[in-house]
Amino acid sequence: MIRPNSASNLSSKFTITMARKGGPKITLFLLFISIIAFGVFVPVFAPLPSLSSSSHSHRHRKANARSFEIADDVFWKDGKPFRIIGGDLHYFRILPEYWEDRLLRAKALGLNTIQTYVPWNLHEPQPGNLVFEGIADLVSFLKICQKLDFLVMLRAGPYICAEWDLGGFPAWLLAIEPALKLRSSDPAYLKLVDKWWGILLPKVAHLLYNNGGPIIMVQIENEFGSYGDDQSYLHHLVKLAREHLGENIVLYTTDGGTRETLEKGTIRGDAVFSAVDFSTGEDPSPIFKLQKEFNAPGKSPPLSAEFYTGWLTHWGEDLQHTGAGFTASALEKIFSQNGSAVLYMAHGGTNFGFYNGANTIADESGYTYKPDITSYDYDAPIKESGDVDNAKFRALKRVIGRHSVASLPSTPPDNEKTGYGPIRLQKTAFLFDLLDMINPADVVESRNPVSMESVGQMFGFLVYVSEYASKDDGNILFIPKVHDRAQVFVLCSSDDKERRPTYIGTIERWSNEKLLLPNTKCASNISLIVLVENMGRVNYGQYMFDRKGILSSVYLDGRILDGWKMITIPLHTLNEVPRTNLITLVAHSRIVTSSALRKLEDSERVSKEPALYTAHFSIEKDNQVKDTFISFSGWGKGIAFVNDFNIGRYWPSFGPQCTLYVPAPILHRGENVLVILELESHHPELVVNSVDQPDFTCGSSKSNVHQL
Repeated sequence: MIRPNSASNLSSKFTITMARKGGPKITLFLLFISIIAFGVFVPVFAPLPSLSSSSHSHRHRKANARSFEIADDVFWKDGKPFRIIGGDLHYFRILPEYWEDRLLRAKALGLNTIQTYVPWNLHEPQPGNLVFEGIADLVSFLKICQKLDFLVMLRAGPYICAEWDLGGFPAWLLAIEPALKLRSSDPAYLKLVDKWWGILLPKVAHLLYNNGGPIIMVQIENEFGSYGDDQSYLHHLVKLAREHLGENIVLYTTDGGTRETLEKGTIRGDAVFSAVDFSTGEDPSPIFKLQKEFNAPGKSPPLSAEFYTGWLTHWGEDLQHTGAGFTASALEKIFSQNGSAVLYMAHGGTNFGFYNGANTIADESGYTYKPDITSYDYDAPIKESGDVDNAKFRALKRVIGRHSVASLPSTPPDNEKTGYGPIRLQKTAFLFDLLDMINPADVVESRNPVSMESVGQMFGFLVYVSEYASKDDGNILFIPKVHDRAQVFVLCSSDDKERRPTYIGTIERWSNEKLLLPNTKCASNISLIVLVENMGRVNYGQYMFDRKGILSSVYLDGRILDGWKMITIPLHTLNEVPRTNLITLVAHSRIVTSSALRKLEDSERVSKEPALYTAHFSIEKDNQVKDTFISFSGWGKGIAFVNDFNIGRYWPSFGPQCTLYVPAPILHRGENVLVILELESHHPELVVNSVDQPDFTCGSSKSNVHQL
């Protein structure tokens, strides 16, 4: 049973534990009796399989021998008791130039361990296309952790959740037929996992703690008990990890602190350590007691592997916030019971590119789809831009300081930020005018619409085009299943080559309403153009198999509309540069579309046509290159690129996020280029503002319900 203890009692507990382990004379006596009785050596203890070579092996190690193991319900590092004071900090949400800066801030908070996920989709965006450079340079990140004297808990997946697109799975898994059963012992799925871990795990094996590196523990799957009950799958992952990493590394699972989730998600016996997570503020004592039931005797040091310092935010919600004092008090309760904890998050960072995840949340109407905002600030003690001058950082540092065996470093100042002021843009091109630049090989024709994944468009947008004959009283359009947001346009181009597509309306995943296509006089069939946006795949729960695009037949006046073209739109994401990079073309060739662009500037329907806007702004001196935020107040919805880097989605009309974070390493002295793909309506003055602080006050003050 775990008893509440003061900080001073912690050292006395360890002293008692060490005294209890001082029994080598008894062992030698038993060995002597065995030799006398049998005339040969008979081992007294059979070797244990995995968490450590023996529950008492550290007592024989030299004081300076590198080892990390579990015995007597304690973590042991190099033969000495050790408390994990950790924090999640994800390399893929931080520019590599800032990895060391953010880690130093985590060190100043008092952390001794960094926990990070490994997103499969970042490292293998297309089958066989492996990426381990730039923001995906995992090995370099781990080496910086070691340089700064951090230990590392590596969450290798293959599923990670993390509020990351598809829980870290590559979207191309969704294009495989017959459909894979993710997170299961489906042989086709396991074959792909075997191949991926056969690349990932050997790449980090030399960085295990026993091999001289910082990695002390490797996580198997993630909160599996909240999803499934497939022990064969979990055992397969354990076997695979052992094959690549050996027997000495501590493997662990993390599950919610309830009996049901632990029964489904843990691996009984001594092979894998079972950690828990639970809501901030819950009494940790009964949960740590329950944790012991799911670990072998003596193998259950109390560990909250996700101590929530804040929470995620979806579009349409207020920015999530938890009080500094409340959070610090909850952490104190864990430490006072000799517990270890990993702050989730220590530093959240940013969902750059198209990698934000989404959730489905139950309500009285069914289930709702809620995509995450671009910022992953998480109300963590180290803010999105690295700021530490805040009440939560100070409160948590005070608690950690009381329980840390080492003195804590001084807190560094916040990085300087600046506002470059108003940045004026010009409309450079209508999006649909650029489709002629698309390689014909990237246009797919099919009788019925097909998913984004099926045509190789894993992120961003896909254009669906068909034709129909207009009726005098108009036509009724119905698309039963679209993921996630479809803007509908019609175009008659037979008479006037300058005619623009006419905006009809928007169909959203959470409201699949019918649209009236008005009567349009046209000498030929009318083009129906549907621009579908993937707003982020579900990363948690039963609806995670989340294909994107038009996922059903399209009905016109109750009849199926056949004959479709799917046109991919190549846009930058974090780890892929498309063959035809529209953003680069727009930014540097200064394309100006036809005179219709200027003639129809004031038309309401044309203002709803997606367009690209460009601005060139200068920074005169090197010392003026600083972090900044771009405010999109007054704009509609879209994505933004700075110097070809995708800084994420904006949607100020829905909120709460008004600004996007622009880290200084994206910028440079001289001319910088901002390109915006605006999907709906531009600012009346075609201006954005570079400001020195984030703003999360846009949109509705209440959460909008998104029904599936």
